[in-house]
Amino acid sequence: MYAVIETGGKQYRVQEGDVLFVEKLDANEGDTINFDKVLLMSKDGDVVAGKPYVENAKVEASVLEQGKAKKIIVFKYKAKKNYRKKKGHRQPFTKVKVGAIVG
Repeated sequence: MYAVIETGGKQYRVQEGDVLFVEKLDANEGDTINFDKVLLMSKDGDVVAGKPYVENAKVEASVLEQGKAKKIIVFKYKAKKNYRKKKGHRQPFTKVKVGAIVG
């Protein structure tokens, strides 16, 4: 059994027990969250697609960690013009573990 969910402007194919790194969610570690934007579900070989979401379907997950990803360096320059800009960015994330797929 699997489902395709939408969160943070991205789509994820999830199964029970999967660990995901999603865009930062407003939840504390140990909280349970529900993803109700289920785009597609597969149960016992039957595939149900939503228009745009599957009705009465949700994916329950628990928050394992709130953190930041590794730093990326953004460096801009223009040749021969002495223009240089160096910036760093760490994208915040939420680490979740999928518990149950209901629907």
